[in-house]
Amino acid sequence: MITLPELRRVVKGDVLNDEQTIQEFSHDASVFEVKPSFVIYPKDADDLKRLVLFVSEKQRAGEQVSLTARSAGTDMSGGPLSESLVLGFTKYFNRIKEVGSDYAVAEPGVYYRDFEKETLKKNLIMPSYPASRELCALGGIVANNSGGEKTLSYGKTERYVLELKAVLADGNEYTLQPLTVPELSKKMEQKNFEGEIYRKLFHLLDSHYDLVRQARPDVSKNSAGYYLWNVWDKRVFDLTQLFVGSQGTLGLITEATFHLVKRQAHSKLVVIYLKDLEPLVPIIEEVLKYSPTSFESYDDYSLKLAFHFLPDILKVVGLKNALAMERKFVPDIWHIMTHGFPKLVLLAEFVGETEAAVDEKLATVTSALQKFNVRVKATETEEEAKMYWTIRRESFNLLRRHVKGKRTAPFIDDFSVRPQYLPKFLPELHEILGQYKLIYTIAGHVGDGNFHIIPLMDLTQESERKIIPELSNKVYDLVLKYHGSITAEHNDGLIRSPYLEKMYGKEITGLFAEVKKIFDPLGIFNPGKKVGSSLEYAMRHIRRD
Repeated sequence: MITLPELRRVVKGDVLNDEQTIQEFSHDASVFEVKPSFVIYPKDADDLKRLVLFVSEKQRAGEQVSLTARSAGTDMSGGPLSESLVLGFTKYFNRIKEVGSDYAVAEPGVYYRDFEKETLKKNLIMPSYPASRELCALGGIVANNSGGEKTLSYGKTERYVLELKAVLADGNEYTLQPLTVPELSKKMEQKNFEGEIYRKLFHLLDSHYDLVRQARPDVSKNSAGYYLWNVWDKRVFDLTQLFVGSQGTLGLITEATFHLVKRQAHSKLVVIYLKDLEPLVPIIEEVLKYSPTSFESYDDYSLKLAFHFLPDILKVVGLKNALAMERKFVPDIWHIMTHGFPKLVLLAEFVGETEAAVDEKLATVTSALQKFNVRVKATETEEEAKMYWTIRRESFNLLRRHVKGKRTAPFIDDFSVRPQYLPKFLPELHEILGQYKLIYTIAGHVGDGNFHIIPLMDLTQESERKIIPELSNKVYDLVLKYHGSITAEHNDGLIRSPYLEKMYGKEITGLFAEVKKIFDPLGIFNPGKKVGSSLEYAMRHIRRD
């Protein structure tokens, strides 16, 4: 059994096992509670190297010990939870090393909010930030292959990772970057652990090339499994694309180089109110013709929450503008009083270098939507647009704060199907959810067909906990019926790893297991995620509070 003095001899950083720290690191934003034996804040890459060698030695001696990386702990899948050693990166691995003309180099413990402050000094952003942008850190963004409201036009994090540094299972730090065929050949000639990884992984991917390409989910956003199809295309071999979204199961990331894009100066919204879902697909297709930066949605329950708790929304927007914002929403309130709540509200964001250019886009889109006989509104100011964005982003928090005796339970919170399936998919989804007496909101990225369902549940009740695997199976069967992904942004973790075989089949999940073994032969990196998961284990660790 590992002891505190033993670990303190291994690392220069902090080793903690006090009750408060253990409790804090027992949770993320998921439904789980898993208590680590120790929390370690590694000081530098040398600490990580020594920990890998130490834990490997313990594993060979028959001890069940592992290393799980954790950034800000905002994950909604249980990804950074472990009963063994959890490594916190925000304390020491928190340096922004460089911001260049179109790139930045930073460590995994840097909070996105701090990262963006620096990149904005050069009018640059990394546009794949998630909704938790004020809370999350870069390591989690990479590990989950995060996406968010700008993914429709900019893509997910996989598109922005240029290079990674990581400590692998032999205890050495390596640079991972795209390789040409000659560069790959040189790597494979190496007589060391790195050379062995390249040889084995290349053989695996090249010998199953067609199978791997066919396994790629037919959606614009996916965070399920390992992205084998992104690594090798017969021209470039890119290990960064395997590490993105891998949830720390292949090694420990120490540094990332990101591609950045220019931030547009002005942004406004076209708001579309749908009384029913019948015109949803043609409206989506019409709006997408004009290249919105974001295309979001929220349901009638989210809107009801917003109106019921309007003071909370106004606080987020800013009390200075509260009275003006209330006046702006009088037409919305009156329309709802006379016509009822819309089934779905769509928010299409358009950006430009000048306000006049944005206004011209809004006028064109608003005019084009008149043929659908739906209510359409163009925002006049960025402050007004912020009200709608706040409703979209705050429904989760409104639920969590105002409903007593229940907690938010994200478990079917992140599926994706192609938008053309939504008119059939959404009614079938509501029919399934209607079988259970749940309070929930549905919001999402309608342009990507990616929706988040957040129920409220009393997880102290066994009857409520039993709903989780039963409802998950039904919803995922529906998602796969429409050729979707069971997770578009939030990744697998404890909650969805057990369903990867349902999504990909035995052959592909078998390849996932082989990849894990190539990189992590002793199973020391975040075990039980992606590969070797257990639904029984997950259910045993659902929070009871």
